[in-house]
Amino acid sequence: MLGERGGKKIEGFDLGNSPLSVTKKVVTGKRLFMSTTNGTKSLQKVQNAKHLFAMGLPNRKAVAEKIISLKTENLLILGSGWEGSYSLEDSLAAGALASYLKQNCDFEINILNDELQAALALWDFWKNDILKCLKTATHGKRLTSLGNYEDDFKCCSELDCLDIVPAQVERGVIRAS
Repeated sequence: MLGERGGKKIEGFDLGNSPLSVTKKVVTGKRLFMSTTNGTKSLQKVQNAKHLFAMGLPNRKAVAEKIISLKTENLLILGSGWEGSYSLEDSLAAGALASYLKQNCDFEINILNDELQAALALWDFWKNDILKCLKTATHGKRLTSLGNYEDDFKCCSELDCLDIVPAQVERGVIRAS
């Protein structure tokens, strides 16, 4: 089981939310149960969507290419936020995804709200120093206060380095493909 509350591993769980602890050696052949402060709630809110993918900066291109292949007319990009509030890193990721889609789709992309326009502007501002953005964010500062998360920051700031597309295969079950 993987889980965190407020950035700290949940007592009794095997792993917290560090992406570096989720290695092939540790998780291969296992079904994982994960609970996070914000992500779990967000995924539950949209679990009835026809297509549901989980994305971070490292797998942005893989998820974007999957979305492009679906040729869907409408797309909701949902960030988890932090306890119901705005999250800089989620907006950065939303802007990164929207930017990729705008540059690589062979069909017109219409941005329908100010939030995504702002996310695109945020991405344009920080795209050359993602690591600094993650550390500047309130959540980055929170994690820094809890301990040494430098390697986690570096891992999460890598762009387009994973070909994994976590997709919901049944309600509440996400499987990497």
